[in-house]
Amino acid sequence: MRIVTLEEHWSDPAVTAAGMPSMLDHVPGYAAAFDQSTGMPYPQRPELLEDLGSARIADMDRNGITTQVLSLINTFLPADVAPELTASANDAMFEAVKAFPGRFAAFAALPTAVPGAAAGELRRCVRELGFVGTMIMGRTDDEFLDQPRFDPILRAASDLSVPIYLHPGPPPAPVSDANYAAGLSPAVSGAMRLAAWGWHQETAVHFLHLVLTGVLDRYPELQFVLGHWGEFVPFYLDRLDETMPRRMTGLDRTFREYFRDNVFITPSGMFSQAQLRYCVDTVGADRIIHSVDFPMLSNEGAAAFLTESHLSAEDQEKIAHGNADRLLGLTAV
Repeated sequence: MRIVTLEEHWSDPAVTAAGMPSMLDHVPGYAAAFDQSTGMPYPQRPELLEDLGSARIADMDRNGITTQVLSLINTFLPADVAPELTASANDAMFEAVKAFPGRFAAFAALPTAVPGAAAGELRRCVRELGFVGTMIMGRTDDEFLDQPRFDPILRAASDLSVPIYLHPGPPPAPVSDANYAAGLSPAVSGAMRLAAWGWHQETAVHFLHLVLTGVLDRYPELQFVLGHWGEFVPFYLDRLDETMPRRMTGLDRTFREYFRDNVFITPSGMFSQAQLRYCVDTVGADRIIHSVDFPMLSNEGAAAFLTESHLSAEDQEKIAHGNADRLLGLTAV
């Protein structure tokens, strides 16, 4: 079975260095949280973080992954260097896609701190480099994408008919300090601010802001991708519609309708059969796409997660590649 995975990261040293000071400001326990001996067990394949070549391909081959959609880890890039660094990184992804036909596709990295430049870079990446969308990692300058300054990015994605993968990023420091600091060790606090809880809740709130401020009414065809089984939102669709009905929000549709029409979700390597069953029942197999969150997580088990599931062969194919093909315009090579 052909398998396409969407949340597959790589790291550029220059980009990481530029963003790290702000990351440490937002997550004081960052180093402790990622300590390989006492912290979170990520990344599981650190030697492949910077690889866009044969070693990554070999790992994909061992685990039955046909195509990875590459995405740069680029949280908190400063405005003065972001346009140059993201353009260089996008050029590197383009070279990898070109070198390994059919094995890689790419989401554009954007200098979101400079929204006009970001919109231009998205257009360049899609029209000239053949990229299939963009991944945006959390807030920019502690602001959600619904702020008017970011409208050029949303408009460009809508005009180009490409999705925005809304990836988690750390909450603003005051939010994290209030929720995830007091009485906790640096490692536990750092994990709580990040992958254990905080940035998933943050991403859910980010998406809800986009809905509630009318972004999807202005751009009704715009598609978002949410990882980690939809960042909590599928589990609260009924509650959201009950507590914030249209007479309150003034929106064109209900939350469930926005989620049904404008969102795809991925597991991000959280290979839980119970969550798969719930999400198939709630949002449908037509709105789920496979992802591993490589190399933070290993590709091992990605194929078996589908083949050993309760799903029909048809639904397995949809999640493995059919929905990605439809959303991203991919074809088998």
